[in-house]
Amino acid sequence: MKNQIITMKNFFFAFLFITSTVQAQQKIVGTLSPSEKQSTALLYRIVGAKQIYINNTNIENGSFVFNLKNDEKVGVYRVAYDTKENSFVDFFYNKEDIIFQFDPKNAEDTKTFSISEENKLYSKFIQAVSYIQFEIDSLQVNYLKNPDIKTAERYKTALGSINNVQKKYTEESQGKIVHEFIKATDRYNAPEIAKTPNEYLSGIKTHFFDNINFDNKIVFNSPFFVDRISDYVFYINYSDDQKVQNVLYKESTEKIIGKIDNPEFKKDVIEYLITQFMNLKNVDLVDFLFENQYNSLPYNSQNLDFKKEVLASLTVEVGRTAPDFSWKENGKTIKLSQLKDGENYILVFYSTTCSHCTVEIPKLYEFLKDKPTTKVIAFAMEEDDSLWNDFKSDLNGWHHILGLNKWKNETSKMYNIYSTPTYFMLNEDKKIIAKPNHIEDLVALFK
Repeated sequence: MKNQIITMKNFFFAFLFITSTVQAQQKIVGTLSPSEKQSTALLYRIVGAKQIYINNTNIENGSFVFNLKNDEKVGVYRVAYDTKENSFVDFFYNKEDIIFQFDPKNAEDTKTFSISEENKLYSKFIQAVSYIQFEIDSLQVNYLKNPDIKTAERYKTALGSINNVQKKYTEESQGKIVHEFIKATDRYNAPEIAKTPNEYLSGIKTHFFDNINFDNKIVFNSPFFVDRISDYVFYINYSDDQKVQNVLYKESTEKIIGKIDNPEFKKDVIEYLITQFMNLKNVDLVDFLFENQYNSLPYNSQNLDFKKEVLASLTVEVGRTAPDFSWKENGKTIKLSQLKDGENYILVFYSTTCSHCTVEIPKLYEFLKDKPTTKVIAFAMEEDDSLWNDFKSDLNGWHHILGLNKWKNETSKMYNIYSTPTYFMLNEDKKIIAKPNHIEDLVALFK
């Protein structure tokens, strides 16, 4: 009987241990200071260039609490607290409670952690290294403006300081997830102060990714990785000349993608870069990345819907051939692609019920009177032809098209027309060479 009691007792304690282990949770507690009108906090985990939704909770009296189960993945997490302003705060999670506060108007620069060894250590590191790096950058700029031996000596002293800080926190962070970020944040500073701007920039470009492990999952699944890519492509490699800029874009994107071996990482990075260039309306770079990088990925890892949506969004951007359509003119069917009566063309979408159009279209006609090599395709978006017939009679020599159903017209939709008048300038091959916003912009193109 005694043995049975001991056995039951052992079983009871074992059950309690297992139950408590299974149900173990970590708390994420955040406080907005000062508290504002935000009502909901949304928790995400960063995965590559994406954020994966985890949970949401109410913000009460300026604070929110998330309970994470013990099996929640280690990594970088994000709390969004103002979706209209796209406001969020990021932090590291490694199976520990986290308590912090921040100013909602400037979260990243004001967040402070009262509980969380990982985040407290990283915050101290960033504060220490940023202070010295600012001094190094200032000394470098001053030296380029006014070379001076004392400035060069101070540079070496500051360089020694930042190396000591880097070493100190690299050693202290052993065994923590922030260890990889502290190593990756080790920015290149030349051992000797740069004598020329070109020498300075060349050093940064050459060594920009020296300390970043492109195949490290923890670093990849963080804003850090995306920020470094953006800095290198869009800021470090910069030119005022668009043709030169596109060459730099191509070189820098190929360098980054060439460093990644993991197919899924590579896919995410390429999609991120394509999305950025899509937002910039840079058709050349989007096509370049699809043709030279994305299409070379294993077919089953390509997102065909993503590709279709991106290309569709750029159908009528500068650099694209204008989508073809046809119309009746003097009893004949005319196709845009087959027009050969001009050296360039103005395709304008307008409406006789649009007050701006009735002012600008006659101005356009007067301006082009002495420019016979420029032909106009005037696409009138109308509900009926009652006003159109009289309006077009004063615009002789143009190609006139009646587009019924106005905003629902298939050609209008194909050209993404949301307002009138909308102008497209085409060359003789019907390639879109400009999209002036107003008549004044169009006139400026000719000048």
